[in-house]
Amino acid sequence: MSKPFIALQRIVPHHAVSRFAGKFAGSTTPWIKDSLIRRFIASYDVDMSEAARPVEAYDSFNDFFTRELKPGARPLADSQTHVLSPADGAVSQIGRITEGRIFQAKGREFTAAQLLGGDAEAAEKFAGGHFATIYLSPKDYHRVHMPAEGDLRSTRYVPGDLFSVNQVTAENVDGLFARNERLACLFDCARGSFASVMVGAMIVAGIETVWGGREAAHSPEAREFGFSSGTHKLEAGAEMGRFFLGSTVVLLFEPGTLEWDSALKAGDSVRMGQAIGRWL
Repeated sequence: MSKPFIALQRIVPHHAVSRFAGKFAGSTTPWIKDSLIRRFIASYDVDMSEAARPVEAYDSFNDFFTRELKPGARPLADSQTHVLSPADGAVSQIGRITEGRIFQAKGREFTAAQLLGGDAEAAEKFAGGHFATIYLSPKDYHRVHMPAEGDLRSTRYVPGDLFSVNQVTAENVDGLFARNERLACLFDCARGSFASVMVGAMIVAGIETVWGGREAAHSPEAREFGFSSGTHKLEAGAEMGRFFLGSTVVLLFEPGTLEWDSALKAGDSVRMGQAIGRWL
């Protein structure tokens, strides 16, 4: 099953497929959006009891997909002592950055510099540090939140492919998260720097941040922006962005700042706001 799936992804025009999907996902035509939403809920067993709005209240499939939750649906762990999960999803991998390299799957890895779009200076900060890769499945809540309080210092949009980011693809495509289209966000915090990288995937029609709005996705050109200290300071657990047809978040932290929850392993489910590590 995996070989035909991977082979198909290699020949499919990723960006054209994603643009096509995006047109339907953004449609406000009632019969189109209602049909998409209801079929999606049934196919993926989406828990609508947590959603802040009923099905009929969404303007489009995108509006539904990036749905907000009811107040209190995701209580936050103590961010003074713990690192928070940035999203609902499953742990793809979690561990140490060894010799600048991040483990993806057996026999497959990529470098922090590659993930950050060639930013060697930023990658050097995370040498010997810590990473966590969290995969958001179709049924998950698709807003991305802050794992810690942070002061945004830069963003870098990195063009790339749009392979699926599920476990099958992670096990079969070299450097998956460092070759897909992505937005790398670097923050300063009380314990140094950390990165939250939003990685695009097949049929992902866009990435949006709370400070910059919708990114111009599927662009062939890299874009980088710097921010003055204090311009965008976000609390732990605050929303930082969202995926329009979900994907993966990769967190990077400097060495000596934390230790991951030893009970967490690849495949474990996590919820936004739960403690996934402890500050040292």
